Amino acid sequence: MTETVPCLPKDLLDLDDYSPGQLDLVLDLAESFKEISRRTIKKVPTLRGKLVVLFFHENSTRTRLSFEVAAKRLSADTIALSASGSSLAKGESLLDTARNIAAMAPDALVIRHGASGVPGFLARRLDFPVLNAGDGAHAHPTQALLDMLTLREAKGGLKGLKVAVIGDIAHSRVARSNMIGLTKMGARVAVAGPPSMLVPDLAETYGVEVFTRPEPALEGADAVIMLRIQLERQSGTLFPGAREYARVYGLDHERLKLAKPDVVIMHPGPVNQGVEMTPEIYEDPRSLILPQVTNGVAVRMALLHLLIERPATPADS
Repeated sequence: MTETVPCLPKDLLDLDDYSPGQLDLVLDLAESFKEISRRTIKKVPTLRGKLVVLFFHENSTRTRLSFEVAAKRLSADTIALSASGSSLAKGESLLDTARNIAAMAPDALVIRHGASGVPGFLARRLDFPVLNAGDGAHAHPTQALLDMLTLREAKGGLKGLKVAVIGDIAHSRVARSNMIGLTKMGARVAVAGPPSMLVPDLAETYGVEVFTRPEPALEGADAVIMLRIQLERQSGTLFPGAREYARVYGLDHERLKLAKPDVVIMHPGPVNQGVEMTPEIYEDPRSLILPQVTNGVAVRMALLHLLIERPATPADS
């Protein structure tokens, strides 16, 4: 009997649209694509002749470069747009900009935007794949996928792991996508942050444990994901200051002793050393922050390949 391969939805908006089988499909392909980046010539002809538009309305370094490298390693052509360099700066609407992009017959649109819901708004109006590279405080699915790949490689799987996610939960799209993805794959997620950086009903909505101190979240953890304080998404000061935040919520070696000895340390970047974690933690051999960047290219290669090349069929149940 032939095994059924789960097809993906047309777009990647967040991980709540993906089943565990679909997540495994992306992670398995990403793992196989890592070999390409180790070659002397780091390119395959998989997407030759395809066009990927990179539209970053918000500042980005890692995600934008990672998507660009991923597309080029698959031999796709890329066009990069920014808000300041597009007609949006002249008053053109986002939908009109999208229609003009569509008129150039691209094969995929990668978009980052400061307003939650923009990728979904465009996906409903465009007939080619839209990949969410981060929208407001809503979602960052490719970051969650690369985090999951990094954890799976380090631990041999995701089911049964305890993952502590610590920091600005309320304003972090990374936290939201990770809570969805990791719990779907059978991990136990414990989140912690100042009460002002948590949102109501986290436990009920996402099936996670919620703490206002980092210590219980770190207790017995297999992995810890530290989050950047999202000052650009906050309407006011939600904590006394960086020094006080570091003292109560920052990760140092003393606090890390609460986790398992083979705990791994992750961060979506950029890291505010001395705030979210000490420089010693950043340099700790258990830190996987740079492998996360490597895996980001592989995950985005897998997604571009699957969404551009595979037929658009209903998601598997």
